[in-house]
Amino acid sequence: MADAESIMIKVEAGSRGVSFAVKVHPRAKKNAITGELGDALKVSLTTPPVEGRANDACIEFFAKLLNVPRSSVTIASGQSSRNKFIRVAGVTVEYVQDRLGKLGSQK
Repeated sequence: MADAESIMIKVEAGSRGVSFAVKVHPRAKKNAITGELGDALKVSLTTPPVEGRANDACIEFFAKLLNVPRSSVTIASGQSSRNKFIRVAGVTVEYVQDRLGKLGSQK
């Protein structure tokens, strides 16, 4: 059962996978989920937002976090913005919520 500290962002199922919103903070000290902002997950990444490096780091971060191949994770929208929608193929809404919920309970 999830506790009060669990991450509760909106995760939606679609024809190409599940998606959720993130707000990226580039040039951070470490790669980490730092909380929530409305329906978006706040994510800190060490890379700068130059030449798509932050986008690549974001994809890599969520692939490792969700234990899926890198090719399963895409940025559905927001490639040039801090506000992005991440799409993950081959997983269920419940799986993503469970993985994110476990991170929230470790805070």
